[in-house]
Order: sequence, then C-alpha cells, then structure tokens
Amino acid sequence: MKKLVEYVTDIPDFPEPGIIFRDITTMLQDPEGLKLSIHELMHCLEGIDFDIIAGAESRGFLFGMPLAYNKSKGFIPIRKKGKLPRETVCKEYALEYGTAEIEIHKDAIFPGQRVVLVDDLLATGGTAKAAIELIEQLGGEVVKVLFVIELAGLNGREKLEGYDVDSVIVYPGK
Repeated sequence: MKKLVEYVTDIPDFPEPGIIFRDITTMLQDPEGLKLSIHELMHCLEGIDFDIIAGAESRGFLFGMPLAYNKSKGFIPIRKKGKLPRETVCKEYALEYGTAEIEIHKDAIFPGQRVVLVDDLLATGGTAKAAIELIEQLGGEVVKVLFVIELAGLNGREKLEGYDVDSVIVYPGK
C-alpha cells in the first residue's frame, strides 16, 4: 500500500520560481489516495472529545465533511467574506501579499462547543488562526486543528501555539 505522501504531486516553480507546489488533486482523484487521506485524518481524531467539525473554505470542506459524517457530527463551513446568507461574524487576516477575510454564521457555534478545525494546508497559519478566533469569538473551544499537509518551513505552527495541531504529511521546507 502506498503512503499518503506518494499521492501528492510536486509541481516545481509554481506559482513562482523556487516554490514547490504540493498538489493534492492527484490524491483526491485516486480512490485509494482519497480513502487513505480520510483514514489518516480519522486516526488523528482518536481519543478527541468534540461536538462539531469546522472546515475552512474550500479544501477544508473536502476533508471536514467526510470526517463529520464518519464521526456522526455536524459540519460548519468557514467561508470567504460575502458567501454566507445569514448574519455572520468576520475576521480579517494577513496574506503574503495583502489581506483576506473569512466569516462564519453567527449562530453556527454555541458557547462551550468543542470544535475540530480542518483544512488541507498549514503554511503561514493565517487562515487557521483567523478561523480559530472566529470560533472562539462565538464561545467555541478549539480542541484539535487538523491539516493534510504542513509546510514546516513557513512556521505556521507557531501562530497556533497552545492548540493541539496535527498534520498528516509534514514537508520540512516551504
């Protein structure tokens, strides 16, 4: 059986020279790669007591939904600003070349709910930190933060200090 990392395709010099883009679409399109990715993430949830799963747009949806289904939990989408139809709370965060905003429905989290946050990639940690702040603003407690891939060279884990963070695949560089 292949390891999950073998389903990731490395694309050199994308989106700019010197960057290696870690493409998970090859993992998602392969039935065994997809199954293994969910299996590995499920393994990270063993022993974790939680009430609901939140996923960051958009690839956090791809991984968060099957986890929620398999654990018989609900799922909360954390979306880019302007995509949710009801009253929301919003958080701006820094990107490499600017800022972005994400939001969550104001009634999505109840005070005291134990939340697992899922996304595909931990790079600089900006999106995850903003999502955590939204969850906590609504009274939720983030008990686990899960990623399929972590680019350790970008030090995103430092922004998430104090949280239980797990990544299935860790690349040492950027």
